[in-house]
Amino acid sequence: MNRRDALLALGALPLFAQAATRSLPTITVNKTPTCGCCGLWVAHLQKSGLQTQVKDFDDLTVIKERLGVPASLSSCHTAEVDGYFIEGHVPAAEIKRLLSERPRARGLTVPGMPAGSPGMEVPSGRVDRYDVLLVNKEGGTSVFATYGD
Repeated sequence: MNRRDALLALGALPLFAQAATRSLPTITVNKTPTCGCCGLWVAHLQKSGLQTQVKDFDDLTVIKERLGVPASLSSCHTAEVDGYFIEGHVPAAEIKRLLSERPRARGLTVPGMPAGSPGMEVPSGRVDRYDVLLVNKEGGTSVFATYGD
């Protein structure tokens, strides 16, 4: 392959990435109507090319229980995608990885609301260390990814 062909191929990469992203399922985001960080997380997903459907509820307890989100691992919003739950401020890249790898699991969670996670950005740009946890079918967890210092 000559330089011209290589540059043309590189120019096509964004088109291939867009096509791959379009084939991903829509993420249903369940949140409370007054939560600002939840809206910022939805914007992060959309900027990453993921399709979202937002549903507002006054109480998410029933949804979390139905999906099997352990109470000790909960956060402010609960999403559903292709048989998995996504709890809290999980980066879009990890959702895409989950959907690509398809592990036998209930879903992903970022417990709490760590500073610097998607939707919880701070002006200084600081990202506290946090883990994205994979919750297996039995409710146990393993580290799926780690972010921050």
